[in-house]
Amino acid sequence: MPSSRPRRVALFVTCLVDLFRPSVGFAAVKLLEEAGCTVEVPPLQTCCGQPAYNTGDRATTRAIAAQVIDAFEGYDAVVAPSGSCGGMLSHHYPGLFDDDPSMKIRAENLAGRSYELISFLVDVLGVRNVAARYDGSATYHDSCSGLRELGVKAQPRNLLGSVKGLELREMKTPEVCCGFGGTFCVKYPEISNAMVGEKSADIAATGADTLLAGDLGCLMNMAGKLQREGSAVRVRHVAEVLADMGDLPAIGEPERG
Repeated sequence: MPSSRPRRVALFVTCLVDLFRPSVGFAAVKLLEEAGCTVEVPPLQTCCGQPAYNTGDRATTRAIAAQVIDAFEGYDAVVAPSGSCGGMLSHHYPGLFDDDPSMKIRAENLAGRSYELISFLVDVLGVRNVAARYDGSATYHDSCSGLRELGVKAQPRNLLGSVKGLELREMKTPEVCCGFGGTFCVKYPEISNAMVGEKSADIAATGADTLLAGDLGCLMNMAGKLQREGSAVRVRHVAEVLADMGDLPAIGEPERG
């Protein structure tokens, strides 16, 4: 780390991590602590408000954002293992309070301290390698919000390059949306299914045995499609592999007894 003083970092767990894949949260804590951070998980955190925001419900989004701003006051950084949630905090919160100057200042303050996990490790903390091993081949999907809002592209690939035993195989179109898009897959299921079908074909063409990404929504969408097609490709969050937790059951696999 550039500084000898551990950073006081708050982990924004995200709804999907909390409800469907808690191991991603534990992996994030492990990576941050190994990088020298003091990590806390504020108990009053809630959803970032993105589902309400995407459906145009600004009143509900503002109420949720106000609670999130309260919960994460005073931390050096707020880190989320999700580009979409990280993008919500850093790019969309300030605009919710254009008619409330005092809240806008607080929202801008939070936005300036909010990061996606892998970009925080690489771009802020200067992490260049991890002590992890994963025997196999993997392909990486660039989630839309992480890539387009936060510029997350090279950072996960750079760290994955330090994972012993791992061969990274690129898709032909890693930057193309998987079709999840939050509420998009509910509003337009036929289009969403066609998009994820194209993505699963691209994954299969790499010959990789594992699919990685930085957003759990995208991962769950792609894992569901791959399993419906009978694919043997294992699906994991990139943080799990980087934290040397790649021996856990993959997304969609039953837990071991």
